[in-house]
Order: sequence, then C-alpha cells, then structure tokens
Amino acid sequence: MKKVKIIGMIAGLAALGLSFTAAQAQSDAAPERSIGNGSKNWITTEGVQRQDGTLTFSEVQIDGNGWLVIHPFEDGAPNGDKYVASTYVKDGKNSNVSIKVHKGLQTGEMFIVMLHRDVNENQVLDFVFVDELNVMDTAVFEGSRMIGHAIPAP
Repeated sequence: MKKVKIIGMIAGLAALGLSFTAAQAQSDAAPERSIGNGSKNWITTEGVQRQDGTLTFSEVQIDGNGWLVIHPFEDGAPNGDKYVASTYVKDGKNSNVSIKVHKGLQTGEMFIVMLHRDVNENQVLDFVFVDELNVMDTAVFEGSRMIGHAIPAP
C-alpha cells in the first residue's frame, strides 16, 4: 500500500494546524475546513468511559449506516494511514457505543475519533485507498466540517 501521511478524511485537518481547534482560511476561493459535530451527524465526546482498552461513547448519531473509527496520533499529528479501532453504527442515534482499541491505550494519549460512511453497505470497513487521498468508506462531512474530534484517552 502506498504510504500517505494524511489521507482524505484527515486532509481537512491540515489547514487546522496541530491544535485542531480553529479553522484557517486556505485561500479566498477555498472554504474553511474544520472538525466537530454537525446537525445530522455527531459524536458525544463528553464523559467518554474507559474499561481497559475499550472506550464507550454515550451517543453517536449518523445519517446513514457507517463506522465509528479511531485514528492514532504519532509524533504529535494524526496518522491517517492506519486506524486502531472501528465499530459499526446504524443509521440514526446509537447509544453507549463501545469500541475496542487494538493497541495499548494510555491515559491522555491523543487520538482522532470520527465517522465514516459505509458507502457500499456491506458492513465491512473498506479502508482501502481508492486514490492517493481517499479510502472507499469515506469520512463523513457536513459541508466543510469533518465529523470528528481530537481527544485524549480518559
């Protein structure tokens, strides 16, 4: 597989710098990119529970079937080449969504939790690159906002 530092779902974060808190204008013609919740899709990150290597999010809302995915941070930046956890979520509101992280999980360790659409509706996370920037089961966006959060592990 071709190494890509930041894939399409994370590419919008590049404009945010390492803080991932404020969007920066890319140019007069380009829209601002940001991460966070939308009006039809969201991840409740307050009060995330942890038991060993499993995180539980109290609510995940997705418009269409898809995936809750966790990407690691490496050397202070998100690594979109890989994911360390995924779990299927059905269209609508999903309560108490548990996701097992398949690596060690340290308190305070940063990661990106985000939504991906199950494009072909096969209930398999198709994390296969279709071009240099994008995977088959694409990141969920509302306009220029990618539905995701950079958060520390509890």
